[in-house]
Amino acid sequence: MTGPSARPRGEDVLVERTGAVLRITINRPASLNAVTADMLTVAAEAVEAAGRDTGVRVIVLTGAGRAFSSGADLTGTGQGTAPGATLDAANRLTTALRTVPKPVLAAVNGLAAGVGCSFALAADLTVARESAFFLLAFANAGLMPDGGATALLPAAIGHARAARMAMLAERIPAPQAAEWGLIAFAVPDDEFDDQVQRLTTRLAEGPTAAFAQTKHAFNTTVLDRLPQALEAEREGQNALFHSADFAEGVTAFRTKRPPAFEGR
Repeated sequence: MTGPSARPRGEDVLVERTGAVLRITINRPASLNAVTADMLTVAAEAVEAAGRDTGVRVIVLTGAGRAFSSGADLTGTGQGTAPGATLDAANRLTTALRTVPKPVLAAVNGLAAGVGCSFALAADLTVARESAFFLLAFANAGLMPDGGATALLPAAIGHARAARMAMLAERIPAPQAAEWGLIAFAVPDDEFDDQVQRLTTRLAEGPTAAFAQTKHAFNTTVLDRLPQALEAEREGQNALFHSADFAEGVTAFRTKRPPAFEGR
């Protein structure tokens, strides 16, 4: 295929193919790219299809505007925002990112929070602007991390740092994330686009089969319990969706006030 090709998958997720590169852009900049079940399904289907397409040699996942993704849509303004449906779609996307036999590059252009952070972790390589930051703010809504974060995060940075992010909702700037090993690269903002292009080209021109086998080995060894983590997160999160603390967290978020949790 020559030249850029965009498939009409909806305005909220852009799926564009240029030569050997498939670029998936979360495109709700007004909401800092908050995601819904429908959006995640579109993205997952695109990744899965790329795995079957021998012409695709690298997948780039990014966000439009000033955020990568602020996580799941809790405002109630998006479509397909039922918590359980969004969780299942998020798990499908994480699984697709990890199992697709092509390298996945996450280009983190700004905030990566909640399940958006999980997707950045699920990529094979993650490059971020120095002004970007990573945040697991699930606890602020009375929830637990999901999207595979309970396996991906400790594998990347260890239990102690993972617990800091998961339980204290610490904001981790991109340079610190790179120092910790959470991401591969943190680059000056004005060099970000060039670095993304360089990495994309290198991966697209690299040994695709070798990349696939390397990825499979990582999944089999370091991330062998990711499926169990996704199931444990699904079970735990579905219980928390019915908790008083989650109801309080959502109300506090919508009214822009601190939550008053009761522990139930």
